[in-house]
Amino acid sequence: MRRVALAGGTLLAVPFLLLLAGCGTSTVIANPVSGSFALSPATAAIDTNCTGCNATAKRGAPVYRFAVRLPNGEAAPVTWSVSGGDAAAGAGSISATGDYSPPGYLTADQAQVVVTARLASDPRVAASAQVTVTPGFLQPLTPENVALGANGTVTVTGRLAVAGGSAGIQFALGNAASDANGGLGSLGVTTCQRSSKAFTACTVTYTAPSTIASTDVTYLVARPRGPNFSVSLAKTDLQILLNTSGVTSNPAAHQAQLPTLMPLGSSGGNNNDFDAHGNVIADCCSGTLGALVQDNSGKQYLLSNNHVLARSDHAAVGDAIVQPGLIDNNCTPSGEGAGTVPVGALTAWLPLKSPQTNADAALAQVASRTLDATGSILELGVRQSDGTLAAAPPGISSSNGKGEAPGLQMRVAKSGRTTGLTCASVSAVSLDVSVDYYRDCAETKPYLTKFFTNQVAVSGDRFSDAGDSGALVVDTSNAEPVGLFFAGGTDSAGVGQGVANPANDVLSELGAQAGAGTSYTFVGGADHGVSCLSYGDSTIASAQGVTLSNEQIASGQRALAAARLLVNPSAGILGVGMGKSSDHPSEAAVIVYVDEGGTTSVPDSVEGVRTMVIPTTARAVSMGTAPLANMIGGAAPLPASALSQALATKRQVARSLMAPHAAFFGVGVGQSLDNPRDAALVIYVDQARIPDRLPQTINGLRTRYVVMDRLHVTRSYATTVQSTRHCLPATEVDESDGFDPANLREPLRLNLF
Repeated sequence: MRRVALAGGTLLAVPFLLLLAGCGTSTVIANPVSGSFALSPATAAIDTNCTGCNATAKRGAPVYRFAVRLPNGEAAPVTWSVSGGDAAAGAGSISATGDYSPPGYLTADQAQVVVTARLASDPRVAASAQVTVTPGFLQPLTPENVALGANGTVTVTGRLAVAGGSAGIQFALGNAASDANGGLGSLGVTTCQRSSKAFTACTVTYTAPSTIASTDVTYLVARPRGPNFSVSLAKTDLQILLNTSGVTSNPAAHQAQLPTLMPLGSSGGNNNDFDAHGNVIADCCSGTLGALVQDNSGKQYLLSNNHVLARSDHAAVGDAIVQPGLIDNNCTPSGEGAGTVPVGALTAWLPLKSPQTNADAALAQVASRTLDATGSILELGVRQSDGTLAAAPPGISSSNGKGEAPGLQMRVAKSGRTTGLTCASVSAVSLDVSVDYYRDCAETKPYLTKFFTNQVAVSGDRFSDAGDSGALVVDTSNAEPVGLFFAGGTDSAGVGQGVANPANDVLSELGAQAGAGTSYTFVGGADHGVSCLSYGDSTIASAQGVTLSNEQIASGQRALAAARLLVNPSAGILGVGMGKSSDHPSEAAVIVYVDEGGTTSVPDSVEGVRTMVIPTTARAVSMGTAPLANMIGGAAPLPASALSQALATKRQVARSLMAPHAAFFGVGVGQSLDNPRDAALVIYVDQARIPDRLPQTINGLRTRYVVMDRLHVTRSYATTVQSTRHCLPATEVDESDGFDPANLREPLRLNLF
């Protein structure tokens, strides 16, 4: 996945803002009620990320939706406008339907925006509402995940979308991402850099405890704070994997310029992958240099995604491929400044626009004496004396370099530019999925929506993020290639959802395209294990934390009464209870406790309510200690016959599910979380277009829903800073420090895949 970078300043330094004369604001008084209609809500408080917004636009971006009503309750036909706002960034924007988006940055601790609605038939009749906007985060914390052993340290940086003012960041440790209480370890003193010409950056040093009893995740939670807003809406967090193995893994090593002969798994991309406005570079994109392959003549090539190396079909053969990518070099291309090394020349790619291609892949012929010819990948090797992980080639000895097929619940790892080495589990196979592509980094120019079949889905907290596109996915038990990571996002539970092209399919398609009997194999060595740095999977915990509606509670209670008739200990059904579905969060479920040593058959639903089948013992049921949900891992694999039948069902229904319903953008086969003994259709649902009813079974097969934004390789986590020029008050400008507005590149958020 590509990732838009901060353009301007140096990496990890505060980017500059551009001054432009002619900006200004005026004060308008809000009045939410006119003589003819009322505007609601009358007031709102959000940040520049739109945290606190109450709706989503068609593409899933957060917006604050305003509405107007006539005295009879009907909607009023109005025109919308915004005023006030920030002196430099303006007031934001509002659509014809009343969807308000805040400015991407501020030059003060907060800004007051007035939203005005005017009656279409008589513009003199108006009502207005006031929105208070405070700074949000420019990007996730840097790093956004890290593994540490006892006494390990890491310096963490956060950036706010505010230039000037007195806002800062409050760091705290917590036991969860939403909880700034508890947590293990200690924090040093927070220091902040503020300037009228630069976004605010704050840093803190975290130190792990001197002893770690068990491997677990602790959280460093960050919130913007300032004198004018005691509690900010925005927050972000760093997940710290405290491990008893003493492993230290910081993704920063994947983003740095590496010495030759360099390993793979690092930042890289096409040297021309940027958006230009005239002669000014506005933003840039890059991803991960994934792996080495070789053809049957022994010639070596760098393998990554089409959208990383070939700019989504818009590159030219011979384009320079550089390390690190432009996102880690201040958007400065090779040849225009130092900081990158050309490591290859773009050779071939599978065209996304072709209906015959089924992978997002490209090759670049390796430049002499740049990359490690053994195919080593960062952190794929053993723990070293200082706790870091050595680079190592992938395993190829059991597959002769062709890679192995994925299986459900297989533990896999990837080494990528943004999140480094992480591992998770295969959550679905035979995934049919549609993915959106764009012509530009800023996603203002749609290119196409590509339909892929037979893909691999991976689910896990912090498994991947923007910039990990192109990373090689390997089996943790032997380091054999399993897939080429290319798309993903975060679901409504906050769990990372990734998609990879099957490794063998990638090689086969590239070989077929080359023709003349050409074939490719992965460059690697003997099979070996991979350190599994897992940040967990909160899918089930999140589902069980959802509060059921009164309607769902009533349905569950009615079904529970009927389900009591199922209880028959001699037949293996030990008891029933009221619960919550993990396959479809927010739905009630009837818990059916079955003998853990038996194979009792349980219906998929009772009285229209899903069943959750939990193996346990009669003693646990009688003592009230039986679990309320299944574990996400450790379930027995599906029998071959059940998997085969599920795959056949998926092939029958996938197209029909995805074609007429814009809400469904992916269908694969996985295991049910409500009953891991059963297969399930894993269905990806656009969270901006959730249907009123989602079926519990399809053709007799359980369904499991993953609700998230639509997949696209440049999926945005939040609104980007606009790339138009803006101004600051002239009195705050001090040119004596060498600040030159004419040479500035406008910053964008690091928020895209």
